[in-house]
Amino acid sequence: MIAVARARQAPPARLGAIAMAPGGIDVQAVRRHFTFPEHGRIATNNAASTQPPRELVALYQSLAPGYENVHRGQSTASQRMTALFEESYDTIAQFIGAPGRASIALYRNTTEAINAVMYSLLTEFRDGDNVVTTTMEHNSNYVPWYALCREILPRLGRRVEYRLARFDPDTGELDLDHLASLIDTRTKLVCCTGASNFLGTRNPLAAIRALADASGYVQPDGERRSYLLVDGAQMVPGSFVDVQALGVDYLAFSFHKIMAPFGVGVLYAREHLLASTLPFLYGGDMIAEGRVFPWQVEYNALPWKYTAGTPNILGAVISAQALRILLDLALTPGRPAYFGTDVPIGRAAVHAAMDRVSRWNQQLTGRALDALGAIGGITIYGPRDPARRTSLVAFNLAGRDPVDVAHALNRAGVESRAGCHCATLAHHALGLTPPASCRLSFYLYNTPDEVDHAVAAVAAIAAGRHLPAAPRHRSWRPGVRQVRWRAPGLTA
Repeated sequence: MIAVARARQAPPARLGAIAMAPGGIDVQAVRRHFTFPEHGRIATNNAASTQPPRELVALYQSLAPGYENVHRGQSTASQRMTALFEESYDTIAQFIGAPGRASIALYRNTTEAINAVMYSLLTEFRDGDNVVTTTMEHNSNYVPWYALCREILPRLGRRVEYRLARFDPDTGELDLDHLASLIDTRTKLVCCTGASNFLGTRNPLAAIRALADASGYVQPDGERRSYLLVDGAQMVPGSFVDVQALGVDYLAFSFHKIMAPFGVGVLYAREHLLASTLPFLYGGDMIAEGRVFPWQVEYNALPWKYTAGTPNILGAVISAQALRILLDLALTPGRPAYFGTDVPIGRAAVHAAMDRVSRWNQQLTGRALDALGAIGGITIYGPRDPARRTSLVAFNLAGRDPVDVAHALNRAGVESRAGCHCATLAHHALGLTPPASCRLSFYLYNTPDEVDHAVAAVAAIAAGRHLPAAPRHRSWRPGVRQVRWRAPGLTA
């Protein structure tokens, strides 16, 4: 394969010292890489989608002239694009601590990744089995299991049950005793969120893993334990994650929550599971070259067994670069060390970067919780300790429709989200009518001033006062220093 011409440099010598030293986010340096501040936006709907750095948008344009399909051509362009595409799997694996690219499958989003697990395991369920999940899940980690048990397997003559573990309505914490009571020797799979997109709760994955391990369920390969699937959509963007240390069997997350402007989702799975289970989609690149016969079809090697058809090639490449730019923004926002290169991502650097992101998000969330808690007539959902939750705060104001609150916040220049946040079961469990709340969510580029402005707007809405003025639109001007990193070697 023709090598891709790009910067193959070692990380700068002082990067190791920076990565290992305690520090915080240089938020002003970070914000210079984004266009939304120049337009006066207060982007606080990050639990839904984050903002893309300008470098990723520019990277898309720079790759377009050399675009070609992957694994399907002998041209120089095809081979170079194939190299970039395959290396994106390596970057993703390194970021989450996976053994290698063979443990990674790419889909459109977290939802499709979870559905892929459901369909891959579909034929393995035996009559009388069960799936255990929780009432704090995003619909994407409940509805597929509902459909499996209520709609799909009954048509095949199999009875499989889903069971829902409750959470404490006052604290938002998962009821581990109830969860333990639901797991038994017929529990094939335990599914839970790593961090709730409504309550914000960070679930104790080590304890949940121990419960799944102790079930005694006999898997097809003879293992006596339940599989564990974690929805990491809200966990991975702001936390250090090591899938091998966590001991998860499956982890799903989305890049549109990690600054990438594309619909790309990741499914990590233990390699032996991807090797032994059936694919979700069939045809195209997932077939071994030339191995289709009237009597037999052989599948491609991992991870390409799970890449039916032409994949989202540029989306994969740029999403992997989003992980690299995230490390740079957290560690060295004034210059790139990882973005635009194929420098291996070390665990120490990932740990240091994500600890900085996590601490910054915690500061913003704690500031919001303290100030919102002083507003009369407000109900805040989930843990009040910012260290026990992810960087979002969902709330309701007495006598106010949450959708109306979100519209009012928008008039004050604050971008929020109102509705059930696809966490419908949890809203019903709390008896909310309608099943809705308003949510603010933060990321590494948000500032304390933005949190204060958002809280002031909520307070004004609660008190019926005039809203604080929305930030004025600011066009780019020469006096505002912008940073634009280039990735001169990352071309096809």
